[in-house]
Amino acid sequence: MAKNDVSFSINLDSPIAVYVQIENLVQFAIASGKLAPGDTLPSVRDMSSMLEINPNTVTKAYRDLELMQLVHTRRGVGVTVSDAAPGLCSDRIHTMVQAHLRDAVAECVASGISATDVRKYVKAAIDGNAQPYEIVA
Repeated sequence: MAKNDVSFSINLDSPIAVYVQIENLVQFAIASGKLAPGDTLPSVRDMSSMLEINPNTVTKAYRDLELMQLVHTRRGVGVTVSDAAPGLCSDRIHTMVQAHLRDAVAECVASGISATDVRKYVKAAIDGNAQPYEIVA
């Protein structure tokens, strides 16, 4: 069963496709241990209702996660996290986050933002418990 401390939210204004946001959020939850092998993801209907999106978008995300061998789909059981998922997600997420950080820091440097300010922004994000795809006012 899915753990109660896993929350899924998306940002419709993000340049990242909604189905990719869902895939990433599931991977983040697996990599962080919030979802463990055998845990069940919300049903397509529940996830689409929770996120207020088309069920086909959730179906695409779940299908991609299955192709990545992170989940298994079984009729009557639902979508469950695979035994291999934690190891696969850990490597994948570290690589992805390093690339994102490298790009963000490169943008800061190219914009003339000081290293001190970059560190301040990173600290503020950590201290503020920033969430992926969070809508910031």
